[in-house]
Formats: sequence, C-alpha cells, structure tokens
Amino acid sequence: MNTQLIGKISLGCTVGLSAILVCMLAFGSTNLGAAAPAKMSQRMGMKTVSPMKRNVFVNAAKKAPSGKAAPPTSRIKNTDPLWLPNTERPAWLDGSMPGDRGFDPLGLSKPAEYLQFDVDQLDQNAAVNKAGRVIGKFSGGIDQVDTENTLSPYSDIFGLKRFRECELIHGRWAMLATLGAIVAELSTGVPWDQAGKVELDGARYLNFNLPFTISQLTLLEVLLVGGAEIYRNTETDLEKRLYPGGAFDPLGFTDKTPEQTQRLREAEIKHGRLAMVAAFGCGVQAYTTGEGLIDNLSFLN
Repeated sequence: MNTQLIGKISLGCTVGLSAILVCMLAFGSTNLGAAAPAKMSQRMGMKTVSPMKRNVFVNAAKKAPSGKAAPPTSRIKNTDPLWLPNTERPAWLDGSMPGDRGFDPLGLSKPAEYLQFDVDQLDQNAAVNKAGRVIGKFSGGIDQVDTENTLSPYSDIFGLKRFRECELIHGRWAMLATLGAIVAELSTGVPWDQAGKVELDGARYLNFNLPFTISQLTLLEVLLVGGAEIYRNTETDLEKRLYPGGAFDPLGFTDKTPEQTQRLREAEIKHGRLAMVAAFGCGVQAYTTGEGLIDNLSFLN
C-alpha cells in the first residue's frame, strides 16, 4: 500500500479520535450509542428516556440505601462522569483528582502489596534446597518523596501521584510541541521533522541567524533542561511538584477560588491529553508521508 495513502488514513483516524475525545471530555459520560435504540423504541411506540437521564437514574439507584426508593431523576445531577457510559469507577480512583474519569483498564495505579522474599538455599551438597520464605511486606508510602535523594525522589514503584505527575508533564510538553510545530512551519515553511537538517547549515530562529553551533545549542539545552529538572526535584511537596505557583504563575491563576482552580486544572489535563494524541499523530504522519503538518492538510482544499 502506498505510504502516502497510509499517512492520509492515519490523519483521518487521528482527527476522528480527537473529535471523539473532545465530545467525551466535554459532555462527560454521555451515551454515544443511544441514538439508534431510541429511534427503534419510538417506532415501536415505547417511551424512551434520554441517555443522560438514564445514566443519572442508574447511578442514583446504585447509591440509594437499601429499603429506600431513589429520588426522582429530575432532582439528581450527574456529578461523576466516566470515560465510558454505564461503567463503574474503580475503587482506587475516587474522582478527587482533576480529569479523573475512572479510566484505568490495566490497573496500573491500583494499590498493591509487595512481598520481600529471603534468598533461596543454594547448597549443592544438600539433598533439598528450600525456597526463600516471605520476610517482609510493603504496601504503603509509594507516593512519598525522599527528601535526601533529589535526583530520584520517588521509589521504584509507580503510584497514583507519580502517574499524575508524569501525565501532566508529558501533556505540557505535548502542548508546547504541537503548537510550536504548527507556528514554526507556518512562519518558516520548513516542516517540523526537517528542522534539524536545516539547523545543520547554521542555527536560525524566526529567520534570524544565531551565533551558535549545533554542539553549543545541544550543550546549552542539556544544561538548561537538566538544571530545571534538578531544581524541580528539590521540591518534596507532592502538590507543589504538580502546581508550583509563585514565579511559574505570573497571571495569578492559583489565587482564584477552589472551584475555579479545580476547573482550570481539569481544563489543563484535558488539553494535555488531546495534545499528546495530536503529537503522536504528527509523528505518524511525518513517518508515513514524509510531509509536514500543513502539506498533510492540503487534501482538504
């Protein structure tokens, strides 16, 4: 199959997936597949219930105490939208974190108990070598930060807080990368995946020559980014590791009410997730078609 055709198909899939994610994130746990059954029920003369009301009614019935009828659906607000309609939230995801829609099909953030075993017996002269027995257990403190080890403050075990920190940082980088690729290509005409080749002839920024070589720029980037990471890892407060505030919040978004702050944090994680999907799509397009972002959209004209 032609690689350009594969690139166009991947572009269409990326755009379609992004549209579906936007709808699911914007409207919460809407029942996307309820339109066809509703029309069929109307033809049969049956009374239909809107998808949102049906979701609310199901959630209310689950939460209603035994022996008591659930309150009317018109009085209940669906305050717990999930990533997939008519699903149950995992017990380890309580919905308190921004953007938590109960999505963890692989159970990566599920709390687990880890066992420590003794060394097996390795006596070649013995008739039987017994296996090591359990000598300890470890079940808590996964998300605690080591105040002494600043280069690797977390333990080797990933917890929910560490997953959120990685997701948020990757989302922020993806938002910068996606926007930067589009702006750079529109302003210079050079595709983002070809920018490195152009830099080999001389460093340029916004069509202005820079008095640096590629080696100097690489060393400068390593020092700046590495210094920023070392400085970030000196923070032991898990909340400030995600949202440091202060000089990193020049517009004062953290000075708002808790409700407004929660909405802003949720908007950030949603945009970050969409940006990660977009950045992945940009890479697939560049690999399969060998064209830039703007050239891949030329078929829309």
